[in-house]
Amino acid sequence: MSLPRRALVAAVAAVSLLGLAACGGPAGAEAELAPAKGSTAPDGTTVNLTADQKRVTTPKVDAIAALVPEEIRRRGTLTVADNLGTTPPLEFYADDDKTVIGVEPDIASLIGNVLGLKVEFNPVSWENIFVGLDAGKYDAGLSNITVTEARKEKYDFATYRLDILGFEAKKGSGLKVTGAKDLAGRTVGVSSGTNQEKLLIAWSEEDVRNSLKPIDIKYFQGVEFYLALSSGRIDAYVGPNPSLSFHAKQSGETEVVGTYSGGGADVLGKIAATTRKDNGLVKALNAAIEETIRNGTYAQVLKRWGLANEAVQSSEINPPGLPKTAS
Repeated sequence: MSLPRRALVAAVAAVSLLGLAACGGPAGAEAELAPAKGSTAPDGTTVNLTADQKRVTTPKVDAIAALVPEEIRRRGTLTVADNLGTTPPLEFYADDDKTVIGVEPDIASLIGNVLGLKVEFNPVSWENIFVGLDAGKYDAGLSNITVTEARKEKYDFATYRLDILGFEAKKGSGLKVTGAKDLAGRTVGVSSGTNQEKLLIAWSEEDVRNSLKPIDIKYFQGVEFYLALSSGRIDAYVGPNPSLSFHAKQSGETEVVGTYSGGGADVLGKIAATTRKDNGLVKALNAAIEETIRNGTYAQVLKRWGLANEAVQSSEINPPGLPKTAS
């Protein structure tokens, strides 16, 4: 029996992603563009990549379900937008090439359990999460979305995980990242429209103010940055620490050379369930997350994906977020 295309490509990449950079021909090129999709999280946890997820579940709580706006209660479903790239352990496809799995879908499913709603996943591109929320097409976005002051003008947030950014580089590069000066004059990859892009731009401006070279920022949408990293076209890539750490664990050829709060130097970054501002849903999302924290199912979900170190003690509504840039 042959593997689905995405699973096959990921499996090939997991053997030695960076080693394939020297290979010629279509097969090598295709594998280079796929993230490593192994079964071991950075903390040693073995993760389930099959369609049979045996997700952690929790009972409905009527008092919390009553907080859901009537239109959604009547419908009986919670429409959730997620940015489905191949970014284990956040959100990705199982080895059947169609089942959505990861910590984000697991958290969304727990919320649905508490609210007595069936969760409908809608994999879309990053920018279309917000387009869909604006249009009322989706009730919520759960896709590693960071709370920012700019986003709070249009959206409400119920936090559920710490936002930790990572910097991935080749093993043995000697690069260590603790702040802006460490990347001065370096070529660094990032995905556009993200809070990590804003952080990188702010760091580059800080370097220039301090008479250092600016950061040469290169943009990547999706997993193309793996090839750029392996070929030396970029010195590092900044993104969500869980996915970068997971990839480094599988490839064995890269490492996370620094971490940083997604909220910047002065704010503890938080990841949150995101919904259109003042649509009445955020209190239900917040209460549902609080219930899962209280009853322990939240901790079980983070543990099964090797992310226990990113747990929050409680869910907050619209906490301080990444500040707006001066521009």
